Formats: sequence, structure tokens, C-alpha cells
Amino acid sequence: MQTQTAIEQTACQITQQLNRVVVGKEEAVFWVFAAILAGGHILLEDIPGVGKTTLAAALSKTLGLQLGRLQFTPDVMPSDVVGYCVPEEGKMVYRPGAVMCNLFLADELNRAASRTQSALLEAMEEGQVTVDGVCYKLPRPFIVIATQNPLGAAGTQPLPDSQLERFALRLALGYPSKAAEGEMLLQQEQAQLQPVISAQELLKLQQEVEHTYISPAVAAYMVALVAATRKALGIYRGASPRTTLSVAAVSKAVAQLSGRDYVIPEDVRKAFLHCAPHRILARGKEEACLRWILARVRPPKLC
Repeated sequence: MQTQTAIEQTACQITQQLNRVVVGKEEAVFWVFAAILAGGHILLEDIPGVGKTTLAAALSKTLGLQLGRLQFTPDVMPSDVVGYCVPEEGKMVYRPGAVMCNLFLADELNRAASRTQSALLEAMEEGQVTVDGVCYKLPRPFIVIATQNPLGAAGTQPLPDSQLERFALRLALGYPSKAAEGEMLLQQEQAQLQPVISAQELLKLQQEVEHTYISPAVAAYMVALVAATRKALGIYRGASPRTTLSVAAVSKAVAQLSGRDYVIPEDVRKAFLHCAPHRILARGKEEACLRWILARVRPPKLC
């Protein structure tokens, strides 16, 4: 019988706690944690009230992360996100914004004005913010979990492509099953979450995931899948090279969560379906186009 790896054991403890709070969403919890292990950011897209904010808050407690939260509305300013400088005793003093934390919950991001949305770009890509020409490093690890309401809902506008690119995964929680919704009603009290790991321990896990082995054949398979999106029928705009990097990073996390220190084609296939949909522009359903590509690009045979 194969014993669990350290990452598997830690992931099991974390997901057990999260599943007590976010009932019936085991698959979504798995992928959110995989993205965090990969050092990526997560976009949760769904209607209000299905547990997006609850999941983000539960993650911060379970992972021992400092939580920053901002409810985005049309009147939120970029300085609310990144901070601002004020004169004090003859010098300018930086006042940190909401983003200066380990886990930043950008609630209903697509309700904010474009300039406020773009204030997050530098933080998500480079782990820093620039205010009045001075760069301020964000704490590590730094993770953004953004929620957005479905397009067409009151007060929403599309996120720019440059911002969508910076999210490793886009997930929809969906409605709970009848059994899960009934379990929520029968809970006598809110589950009390305890930290399983600290921020520094999470950094070590991320570093271990980063060193997961990808063979040249599997790497070529990743490149072939992403390249196929650029010439497939029904896809107007294919995925960028950043998509390939995200697929690689998330595949490593999936491998480690499956008890392996190397990536196999099945890890890539799973990651591809979650990392690519929000990065392409397709005629119909993005996932259907990606499954069509998966059926035609042959995975390598590993010895």
C-alpha cells in the first residue's frame, strides 16, 4: 500500500476543514488549493450566494494567511487597492491599501471601474505595487481570489483580457445538490476552522511543487495543446504562452496532490481544461472546444 506524501497529508487536512464550511464543493476546493500550490490566482465566477466569499475566507483561516478584502463597486478608487501617500512631518508616508496582505479577496471585481481593475495587474504579476514612483513589495505568499458576477448582472462590465490572463484558473461553484443544501440547513453552528499550516509552510509547499519533474515529452504535449487553440475551428483567439506556463504549474500541483513527484499526461489534460477556457475566444462553449482539442492531440506514451 502506497503511503501518502507530505503534501497529500497536508492537503487532506486542509480540504477536510474546508469541506465542512463549503459543503458539497469538493472538486472546486481541490482546484482552488491546486492553484494556490501552483502559486496562481483564482477567479470564481458565479451568481451571488453560492459560497464564493465563504470559500476565500475559509482558505485564509486554514492556511494561516493574512486576509485582505475589498468589496468592489463603481466608486472604489485605485488607491483603495494599492494604497496612497500622505504628507507627514515634512515627508511622504505610504498608507497601505487592501492588497497589502497574503490572500486578497477581490469581491465582485467586475463591478469596479476599469482603472480600479487595472490597479491589481502589477500586484498579480510582480508581487508589488507602485505608488508615487516607489515600489512596495507584497507579503509572500501573495494570492488573489477574485469573484465576479455573471456578465449581464446589474452593474457589471467585462474584465479586460490582460487581467483574465493573470488568473491561473477560472471556476464556477454552481448550485449545491439537494443533499448538500439540506446538510447546510441541519448544521447547528458554523464550523470552527483552525490553521493547518502557516504562511511560511505554504511557501515551502509551493517551492516543493515547483520542483516537480516534467519530462520533455510531457512538456511538448503541453505546448501542442496550447498551440492547437490557435488554429482550431471555432476559436477566434487562441491561448497565449502564459497559458502554457499556467498549465505546467497547475499540472505540477495536481501531480503532487496525486502522490507523484512527476507530471503525467492526465495531469496536463485536467489542468488544461481549467487553465485555458478564460484565455480563449470561441464561437460556442470554450470547454467544448478544448475537449475537441484534447480528443485530437495525442498524449505521449511514457515508459
